[in-house]
Amino acid sequence: MFSLLIFAVGFLQGHAVYLINSTGTMNEQEVCQCSVILPDNTFPADRLEALEISNQKLSISVNQEITKIQNYQVTLNEYILKLKNLTRRVEIVELGGISYTELDFELLKLEIREMESLVIKLKASINGSNTLVESLFVEIHNISVMVNQLESYDKNNVLAVRREIAALRKKLEECEKHQGVPAPPPPVSYGTCDHGGLKNISKPFVVQLNWQGFNYKFGGWGKDSFVGGDQDIHWVAPLTTDGRTMNILRFSPTYDDLLLYKKPTDKILTNGQGGGVILFNNSMYYNCYNTRDICKYKVDTGALERKTLTDATFNNRFSYASSIWQDIDLASDEDGLWVIYSTEQNSGNMVIGKLNSTTLTVERSWSTAQYKPAVTNAFMICGVLYATRTLNTRKEEIFYMYDTNTSKEGQISIVLDKMMENVQSLSYNPNDYKLYMYNDGYLVTYDLAFKPQEKPTENFPLRK
Repeated sequence: MFSLLIFAVGFLQGHAVYLINSTGTMNEQEVCQCSVILPDNTFPADRLEALEISNQKLSISVNQEITKIQNYQVTLNEYILKLKNLTRRVEIVELGGISYTELDFELLKLEIREMESLVIKLKASINGSNTLVESLFVEIHNISVMVNQLESYDKNNVLAVRREIAALRKKLEECEKHQGVPAPPPPVSYGTCDHGGLKNISKPFVVQLNWQGFNYKFGGWGKDSFVGGDQDIHWVAPLTTDGRTMNILRFSPTYDDLLLYKKPTDKILTNGQGGGVILFNNSMYYNCYNTRDICKYKVDTGALERKTLTDATFNNRFSYASSIWQDIDLASDEDGLWVIYSTEQNSGNMVIGKLNSTTLTVERSWSTAQYKPAVTNAFMICGVLYATRTLNTRKEEIFYMYDTNTSKEGQISIVLDKMMENVQSLSYNPNDYKLYMYNDGYLVTYDLAFKPQEKPTENFPLRK
């Protein structure tokens, strides 16, 4: 037998050595054999490693919580200072050291709500009770109750008045902000005189050349100017090339038909003179050829009536400056039918006559101080005569007005552009507030803008 000394070694973060004495035997081949029984208490290395990892995580969590508590402590210290300051401010109010008007309760309430929110978050994040946090929460609650009571002590409604003043100030600021924004214009009421007179005129809109061609420079055109008349039908009355005779009228059933020269209806005349023609209540009114008579031609029946315009000059005696053979000019507006002419008695100055559309008699007339041959053309709006003159080959000016409602006349200046040099006809339509011009054979329209209606002022008798 041989005695063998066997070393058993185990390592785990260091080492341990075990010495075992065992008895062995020799076999036939002279090889030594022995049996060794090791103990069953091996070292738990894996459990120790897991324990060390858990220990490291716990250390990190503890450090984080310590840091968080330190931050909460700093925040608490800051809000304790704020609370002391807030407490002093409330005590001053309680002692009457400051008036209600100098105290901004809303600011105090806001600060209190912020601190309450922070304390609630602190209470939720800290497990268990914390004396400092609980004490701070109670103080904040007491301060909130005190501020609400102080606000309710405002017996003279000072704070309510201040709030109303603030609301009024806000409204004033909004009013000033929108001061530069123009108010929307009132809705247009065509056919009425709910305005303060002509204010401005648009750029010209050229519809087309008259259907006879460029050589027919004199004439008139438009729509039915009777208030409520058919506004689909358009009429065009070019004079002969000598600028005197009107022998044909063309009617188009729609504006599109006018533009496309479609579906025209022609009416043949034998006794028209000059471009002072107007369509009023489906009847054409114009100066009868070679006379001072006014003719009325009924479009539907073709019936013709005529009436002498007493004392009116004719046959180019006092015609317009840019339109010959227009001594007698028919016009219409919201008030009805008018005639513009001159007399020898008035030295060639313009005379305005209110015409009865049925009997063709002049119901009333007004004599002006404006010489008619110095005027290029004229039109009526709400009983007011407006006269034009030439500034140059591309501009006209509405320079004169006569109000038959007040019998007053005066000078104005509204410049309008024109496409061609000469104006042969001007007529106003109260149904669309447009001015229709016959301009060297071209059919042109203008949009009119009016002043707002002036409010009537009360006249008080003077004291003696």
